[in-house]
Amino acid sequence: MNKAELVNAIAEKTGFTKVQAKNALEAVMEVTSDALKRGEKVSLIGFGTFAVTKRAARKGRNPQTKKEMLIPAKNVVKFKVSSELASQV
Repeated sequence: MNKAELVNAIAEKTGFTKVQAKNALEAVMEVTSDALKRGEKVSLIGFGTFAVTKRAARKGRNPQTKKEMLIPAKNVVKFKVSSELASQV
């Protein structure tokens, strides 16, 4: 399901117009992004938890040249599905 299909599904489920559904979805995405940028977790009971974790630096290999290289450390977003949603899927 892409963003347009999600907007249509939200509009059908809630009775919102497509514009209202799109605005609501974009607001949720923006608020979630802002919270993750601040290092906060976003927990949606019955759905799952978004959290930022630190990925350590590691050695890798350039597939074209086969030379070893250092992949720098970085922050990544992880999603942990709730047990309720996992049991439904």
